[in-house]
Amino acid sequence: MKVRLVGYGIAKEILNSRNLDFEFNGSTIKDLKSELVQKFPDFESLRSISFAIQEEYRKDDYTIQSNDEIIIIPPVSGG
Repeated sequence: MKVRLVGYGIAKEILNSRNLDFEFNGSTIKDLKSELVQKFPDFESLRSISFAIQEEYRKDDYTIQSNDEIIIIPPVSGG
């Protein structure tokens, strides 16, 4: 299925784009994480990463729908 990834911070740099149409073969956030690491190995170095769909954070077992816009939220640090 096709989804749209929207990256912020380091996720945007890893994707080399703010928005990316992505052909996804799984069904859950957990599956998406695995596919992202396969296609973009730099994602593996992130200790934690969050995903939001329809303006809500989603857990690993959330089922993704075709054409969902998935916001990738990397870990944030600061002071």
